[in-house]
Amino acid sequence: MENKPYLIFSLHNLYYGIDALLVQEIFQLPELISVAEAPDDIVGMLNLRGKIVPVMHLDLRLGLPMQECQLTDSVIVLDCDGLQIGIIVNTVYEVKDVELQAIESDIDFGRVKHINSRFVAGIAKVDFDTIILANHHNLLRDVDTVEALIDAENREDLDRQIASSELPQKSSLITDFYKLCCPNATEKEKAIYRERAEHLKQVTENAELSGLLPLAVIGLNNEYFGLDLELVQEFTRVRNVTPIPCCPPHVVGNMNLRGDILTLVDIRSALNMPLAVTKNGTKALVVSMNDLVAGFPVDDVFDVMYIHPSEITNLPIAVPNTNDEYLRGTAPYSEKMLTIIDLPKLLKSSLLTVNEEI
Repeated sequence: MENKPYLIFSLHNLYYGIDALLVQEIFQLPELISVAEAPDDIVGMLNLRGKIVPVMHLDLRLGLPMQECQLTDSVIVLDCDGLQIGIIVNTVYEVKDVELQAIESDIDFGRVKHINSRFVAGIAKVDFDTIILANHHNLLRDVDTVEALIDAENREDLDRQIASSELPQKSSLITDFYKLCCPNATEKEKAIYRERAEHLKQVTENAELSGLLPLAVIGLNNEYFGLDLELVQEFTRVRNVTPIPCCPPHVVGNMNLRGDILTLVDIRSALNMPLAVTKNGTKALVVSMNDLVAGFPVDDVFDVMYIHPSEITNLPIAVPNTNDEYLRGTAPYSEKMLTIIDLPKLLKSSLLTVNEEI
């Protein structure tokens, strides 16, 4: 049985999947700089750690009515033949393995029929949801056109334009983004978009890219936490948990993950937080280190981000209601603060000890 990993996201209340091997990173929508003579579906460019990345609005590419962008929208950065390009989507969920034999090529049914078939590689059922699998070859067919926008002739000027932090706030280059993508954005919302763009641009201003720490951003009890992405095997949802006898309350139970037994553990216990009710459909992270594999139920999976270790600050002297034994520090995340969990230390602790003897 051959599987292929797809990143699942939503647009217009439909679920889509795109080849996960193309995904470079994911972040919340920042302010974009408009560029003249770009393809209609390219709504702007951004400076991603010193590299120019064109950004496509997926509505425009698919020929759908364009939704006004929201602060909750995300950008998925894909690598297509060495060229990075971003796509704007509503919500990013998780990576799912899809059985190739289960992919249907017939797409002319239901709400899917209004989407041009050349953008669809097939339809798959994943955890009872219908997923439209994107044909990235056709979806990104204008790569050559986009690349021409930043060729050797104009790359220097565009680099200087995007890298400049002295662009006037009322420049047409900036207001075009709001006019096209979010005409009803408030001044407070514009400031958030702008802050995100500055963060993406400056994160490696004085550091090597190779020194960045990749984090998965999750939610637990209305707080934001970051975990080392390199130890995150995949994102999934809880299904049909079997309780394990003689285990403490934080050991939720076992579930079947594609034929393997996955033990679910609520890490809120280690963080001195109230345990949550885990039920079918709850989001979970599958983490692994050496031979140890476990699942952590979470409230939500928000983002994947990259930070430099210098951005991590020590925990406050008193962190209310939190056990700092398994915490590395805090870091800025959008307009909030993120607490970084020491995942290797947590995985080595007695938290994951499961006694199945009765």
